[in-house]
Amino acid sequence: MSIIKKIKEMSLEMTRWRHRLHAEPELAFDERKTARFLTRQLQSFRVDEIHSIAQTGVVAVLHGKGGPGGPAIMLRADMDALPMQEKTGVLHQSRNPGVHHACGHDGHMAMLLGAAKYLAETKNFEGTVYFVFQPAEEHIGGRP
Repeated sequence: MSIIKKIKEMSLEMTRWRHRLHAEPELAFDERKTARFLTRQLQSFRVDEIHSIAQTGVVAVLHGKGGPGGPAIMLRADMDALPMQEKTGVLHQSRNPGVHHACGHDGHMAMLLGAAKYLAETKNFEGTVYFVFQPAEEHIGGRP
């Protein structure tokens, strides 16, 4: 199956992930529920390793068809929301008063989960992929 067809098949699931993440935003270094959700999803994909980083961040490691070794690449998504009230009225609007995923981090995380799921299912690559879910990107302490 082509990658485009597979991703289209996954689009509803990725949308559900984004809506769930959007409805429960968390501020910098307080992304605990988000980290638990991401970890559960990554475990269900059967990635090779999952690590906690920077208090509330998550790193998943996936080895390609040749196992460990070879080239490595890192894909990253930011996790934190902004301290602002959401007034969109959408069904998946923030349930956390004064906290809102206004910069698209919910979408970034959903897309990175989609990439992890696709690559874990196909393992159609050599080397290692690191999936980094970075906490506190909006906060000075979380920036690279």
